[in-house]
Amino acid sequence: MNFAQEEFQKRKYVVFTWRHGRQRTPKQNASLHVWLKEVSKALNDAGYDMKRVMKPEVDIPWDDDGMMAKEHLWRPIQKIMLDKESTTEPERGDYVKVYEVLNRHLSAKFGISVPWPVNNEPE
Repeated sequence: MNFAQEEFQKRKYVVFTWRHGRQRTPKQNASLHVWLKEVSKALNDAGYDMKRVMKPEVDIPWDDDGMMAKEHLWRPIQKIMLDKESTTEPERGDYVKVYEVLNRHLSAKFGISVPWPVNNEPE
């Protein structure tokens, strides 16, 4: 509080930001992207394009880098479960929660189950 008051006295305008909890690690972020690529590949290989999973009227293959899976599969579940828009916002224990829900859904509905990467490599 003293620091904030001192800075305000010096500058007359100060903006602070803070975070609660510990942000996800770079390794978790890399693992997320590896997993999303593998999910995209598994869905494409099984014949489940975005039409079958998301939009029935349009044939849209999943992209190779997993960004479509991130935007259309991961992020909506993350938003509902964690109320966090960006994948940079979850705390360290949050990725596993979203992964388990999404992987369970893909497994039950499409027979697609992709394990979480170990050391950023697909298993």
